[in-house]
Amino acid sequence: AAIIGYLTAWFYAKSVYTPIIKGLEQDKANLQNEVAGLKNDVTRLTGEVNELKDSIKKLEEDYKGRLAEKDKEIKELMSRLKE
Repeated sequence: AAIIGYLTAWFYAKSVYTPIIKGLEQDKANLQNEVAGLKNDVTRLTGEVNELKDSIKKLEEDYKGRLAEKDKEIKELMSRLKE
């Protein structure tokens, strides 16, 4: 009787929990795919951020160069006015 009860409970539990386990495994696989996709997005966005930082540095250097030229022009014009 104990063996029959044990086997009955085991088969019942197996029939009830097997679909749940398969569903959870599918969810896990989907989440792992999402995580992989997010990691790719992070890598891509990090590259874009680095490119934008480089662009900012170039623009700042260009701005500083132009500013220096304008300061030089202003000084020349001021010296002409004094003459």
